[in-house]
Amino acid sequence: MNMRSVVVLLSCLLILLSCSDASNKPDVSNIQVNLVTERFEKNLFDTTSKSLVSYLIQLQEAVPSFTSTYLRNILNVDPAWSADTAADYVNGFILAYRPVYEKTEQLFGDFKPYEKEIQTGLKHVKFYFPQYKIPGKIITYIGPADGYGDILSEEGMLVGLQHHLGKDYPLYRSELVQQTYPEFISRRFQPEYIAVNSMKNIVDDLYPEKEEDKPLINQMIEKGKRLYLLSRILPDQEEYRLIGYTKEQLKETYDKEAVVWNLFIKNSYLQVVDKNIIKNYLGDSPKTAELGEGAPGNIGTFAGWQIVKKYMQKNPELSLTQLMSTDTELIFQVAKYKP
Repeated sequence: MNMRSVVVLLSCLLILLSCSDASNKPDVSNIQVNLVTERFEKNLFDTTSKSLVSYLIQLQEAVPSFTSTYLRNILNVDPAWSADTAADYVNGFILAYRPVYEKTEQLFGDFKPYEKEIQTGLKHVKFYFPQYKIPGKIITYIGPADGYGDILSEEGMLVGLQHHLGKDYPLYRSELVQQTYPEFISRRFQPEYIAVNSMKNIVDDLYPEKEEDKPLINQMIEKGKRLYLLSRILPDQEEYRLIGYTKEQLKETYDKEAVVWNLFIKNSYLQVVDKNIIKNYLGDSPKTAELGEGAPGNIGTFAGWQIVKKYMQKNPELSLTQLMSTDTELIFQVAKYKP
């Protein structure tokens, strides 16, 4: 092999390495993140007390910070109710959701794998954002299936296990739940989304979303920045979960990436500020009608994500903090995205 061939080979290797996932994975093994998990649902459903009123008082004393949040905000117990009325209401929920609790015991009797995945995500957060105050607690709970799920709160990272029982769990097919969480959302009610949802909440806490009257392309790239950040916090997570597609949907979207981009170009959508148009391409929706029945929604976020990736390939020295503060118009102009 002559010297020219060696140089060419080394150049190719460097390009491959710069684009590989490995280059995006810092060593976080020595970063300390102290995390404990409280199984609130066990405290609630495993009561053997004859009086639920007295038990709720005990629970309030044992887990004071979350018990009030759970009763008032998750179960919607009215503070004006008498103790007996509140106890009857909670008891009715416990009886109705006993099968849900039993299912969570089957799936999450050992929560350690999920705690470890969240902990690894938090290590990456601490690596990239050392000044950010990392939550020190995970609290698992069971709430109404048509209510809240995974939340970041002052108490810690709240994981609603009722939203992680597997996409085919019968309760998700009920009309009540489907009104709030239609199938294209409830199919994500899998155990694998616990860490993804938890880290999405961290991203939202780091960079709260603002409603701005900016052109569609700028909002696409802003969404793309957040997905890029999430992918760096969870570098081992599969991309389709990060954006909420099925594996098949993401593959087909990549296969038709040029078609997706052409949708925005041919319709001159990039500079529109019409909220009715913008909402069709950003955020959760079952499909993108113009691209066919099987095309997923949120297609603008997908395109914005690809633009951000292109920009970061051209600017690998940028930190995530710098990326998140970079003007979206600059990202668009420099990326020169053209699939």
